[in-house]
Amino acid sequence: MAEILVLADHSGGEVKKVTLELLTLARSLGEPSAVVVGAGAGSTVDALAEYGARRVYVAEDAELDRHPVAPAAEVLVQLVGPHSPAAVLIASTADGKEIAARLAVRIDSGLITDAVQVDADLTATQSIFGGSVIVKSRVTRGTPVITVRPNSTAPEAAAGPCEREDLSISLSDGASRAVITNRVEEKHDARPELAEAAVVVSGGRGVGGADGFKVIEALADALGGAVGASRAATDAGWYPHQYQVGQTGKTVSPQLYVAAGISGAIQHRAGMQTSKNIVVINKDPEAPIFEVADFGVVGDLFSVVPQLTEEVVKRK
Repeated sequence: MAEILVLADHSGGEVKKVTLELLTLARSLGEPSAVVVGAGAGSTVDALAEYGARRVYVAEDAELDRHPVAPAAEVLVQLVGPHSPAAVLIASTADGKEIAARLAVRIDSGLITDAVQVDADLTATQSIFGGSVIVKSRVTRGTPVITVRPNSTAPEAAAGPCEREDLSISLSDGASRAVITNRVEEKHDARPELAEAAVVVSGGRGVGGADGFKVIEALADALGGAVGASRAATDAGWYPHQYQVGQTGKTVSPQLYVAAGISGAIQHRAGMQTSKNIVVINKDPEAPIFEVADFGVVGDLFSVVPQLTEEVVKRK
């Protein structure tokens, strides 16, 4: 089977969920090989092998973490040439898309971003123009470089034999030119990261204010999910901007998306309508967001959401 390279996304040796999704997807396309870069890279091998990586290329060097994105692209460039993989899969995050673009330019290959599905023949499905158009695309030049949206594939373990190969990487002047001089750790609560969460509960203008998000948070916590917000809510200062879902915020594609008090402007729908199951709670039966709903409740969110939360807690 042809080799499929997967760029592993990790934090200090802890593999992120999107990488496990990519390995699961890669198994349907060929033989998955993971590429892991930076400090702590070696400690990811067991986790990657558990999800099907048959080979793990390890570039473990703290020096690589001193430079943004370019080192990962450089490592991939040095692997693609001699190994001639059938494709390279990368998480469709801000860093992932920049790495993919750099790689595609360096190896003179086609690039597809924000895929929500990749078929066995490497045809990628994309949701574009705010989700109003579904496109099937294929790379026709070089090694396909494809970035895949988080939560597009359910991760499934498939442990097997795995070979580790340590890489000796020498960065070019171009890759080492930009240097990270300082890092500030973002404070996280106990909830999962928004872009990777399997369940997202979002509130909009209908929550009426910052205090209204308490019912949204309660439901999210009962479901073990993340909290999101519409642009109207974040612009009003009711919830932090890093939780904004939409075209100018974060794109999410969870297994379950609950939208409470959100009218459903195209800007918001562009960031969530590839979710597997969409539940809408809104007192306006004409709200545009009902057009993309799998299940809808017409009612006051302050009445419906607490009842839903109570019922979820009972069944846990």
